[in-house]
Amino acid sequence: MKLDVIKLDGAAAGSVDLTDEIFDLEPRADILHRVVRWQRNKAQAGTHKVKTRSEVSYSTKKIYRQKGTGGARHGSRKAPIFRKGGIYKGPTPRSHAHDLPKKVRALGLKLALSAKAKTGSLVIIENIDTDGKTKTLANQVKALGWKRALIIDGADVNENFVQAARNIDGLDVLPTIGANVYDILKRDTLVLTKAGVEALEARLK
Repeated sequence: MKLDVIKLDGAAAGSVDLTDEIFDLEPRADILHRVVRWQRNKAQAGTHKVKTRSEVSYSTKKIYRQKGTGGARHGSRKAPIFRKGGIYKGPTPRSHAHDLPKKVRALGLKLALSAKAKTGSLVIIENIDTDGKTKTLANQVKALGWKRALIIDGADVNENFVQAARNIDGLDVLPTIGANVYDILKRDTLVLTKAGVEALEARLK
């Protein structure tokens, strides 16, 4: 498939041929769901923790005599049925990550790119060379109509552009190696530089 290429100022800069095996696939919600779930679970901290019966701070003295009270027989205030007692089978620190085949991950990225291309949310830009001034870039982004955009550059991201984009709300920049399904789907517009397109096609072929 062929898409027009623009510059940061909105001027035309020719066109580019995109690989159909990467940018023209039929979207599959099941694969995208699996990959996003894998990403989010891997990122989950898993630091949740409660105190068990052996960890709560309380006297170990028997709370009342064994017989003659007319109540149940108890030996410790740390029992889970008491207020401030230990929690029974509560959460403990653990990893929420699970395995996902590399082929499924690669397919998920292809499908995410194809989904953006099919909805017209994919923009190809010649490069992101800029003077590093936030005001200039903000005006260019506003003129282009990008509200929530993800920009993916080549292996190395232009430092001036990163500096200028740092304080613009809704604008994120990633190198090719950082391209992922969750970030692509989360934004309204996906912007790829020509270097980013070449790097992505080399990565996914």
